[in-house]
Amino acid sequence: MKAITLNSNYSSKLLLTDVLERALEPGEAKVAIQAAALNHRDEWCRKGLYPNLKDGVVLGSDGSGIVEEVGDGVDLNWVGKEVIINPAINWGEDQKAQGKKFEILGMPRNGTLSEKVIVPADRLKIKPEHLSFEEAAALPLAGLTAFRALFYQGQVKPEDKVLITGFGGGVAQFAFQFALKAGAEVYASSSKTEKLKKATELGAKAVFNYTEEDWTEKAIQKSNGFDLVIDSAVGNTLNNLIDVVKPGGKIVFYGATRGNPTDLTARKVFWNQLKIMGTTMGSDQDFEHMIQFVQENKISPIIDQVFTFDEAEIAFDRMKEGKQLGKIILKL
Repeated sequence: MKAITLNSNYSSKLLLTDVLERALEPGEAKVAIQAAALNHRDEWCRKGLYPNLKDGVVLGSDGSGIVEEVGDGVDLNWVGKEVIINPAINWGEDQKAQGKKFEILGMPRNGTLSEKVIVPADRLKIKPEHLSFEEAAALPLAGLTAFRALFYQGQVKPEDKVLITGFGGGVAQFAFQFALKAGAEVYASSSKTEKLKKATELGAKAVFNYTEEDWTEKAIQKSNGFDLVIDSAVGNTLNNLIDVVKPGGKIVFYGATRGNPTDLTARKVFWNQLKIMGTTMGSDQDFEHMIQFVQENKISPIIDQVFTFDEAEIAFDRMKEGKQLGKIILKL
C-alpha cells in the first residue's frame, strides 16, 4: 500500500513508497484512510527534532476513513463505519497529565499518511455527520489540544475575554471557534493581514498584529485586559502576554515555537496573581467531550488546501513556512 514515510536519505526526508501490510492483532482495527492532515509534529519529525525517530515509519497523526477490518475481540459492527481516529494513545488514568507510556500516532508507530492504518480499536470514534472526510481529518490532534487548553486548563466561561495568539494555525483556529461557541468574547493576533481579516470575519471582537511594537497597548485599550490567553509561541513574547492579562487571569501554552524566555517579569506574575500553565493533547475524556462539542455546535474546521500524496513535500513546506490558514489535508 502507498504511504509517506520518513527517510533521512532524501533531501525532503520524505518518501512516498509501498509498505507491507501486516496482520491485525487482537483489539486492533484497520482503517482505509480517506483523508489525512498535517501537524507541526510531522514537520518536527522531518527536521529530526522528535524523539525515537526511525526511517521507514509512516508519518501522520490525523486521519478519517472507513473501518475495513477488525481483530479478535473487537465488535464486528465497526466494519464499514465512517470514523475519526484519536491519535492520543495510552494517555493513562490521570486526567491531570499523560502517563509514561503515552504516545502519539505517527511516530514511533505507523501513522495516517497511508492508504490504510492499523490502530487500537478504542481509538475509533464515529465521524460527525456534518463533517466531510477532509474536515474530519483536520480535527483530532489540533482539536483535542485546543479543547483541553481552553476548557480543562483555561476553564473558559461565557463572557470571558479570550486572546488566541498565532491565529491561522490548526490549534489556534479550533481554540478560536471553540471559545466563540462557549460564549466568550474572542480576540486574535497574527503577523499576517489575511489571517487577521479571517478572524474578524469569523467573529473576533478585535485583532492585533503582534509585529507592531504597540500591539499590547492596543490590546489593553480594546479589551481592558484578557481573562485567558491561549498561546503556542512563548519565548520572549511571554512578557507581552503577562502585560495584557487581567489580574487573576490565565496564560495557557501548548507549544514553544520561539523557545524559552530569556527574561521573565516575575513580579507581575505574583503581584497580579497570574496562572501560567502548560498543556498538551488530551485524555480520552477530553477527546470524547471535544467530539460532542463539535457535533452539538456544528463546528467545521477551516481547511487551507488539499494536496495529493505526490505533493507531500509541497504540503510540508507550506506548513513549515507558516503560509497556511487552517489545516493542510493530504489524500491519495
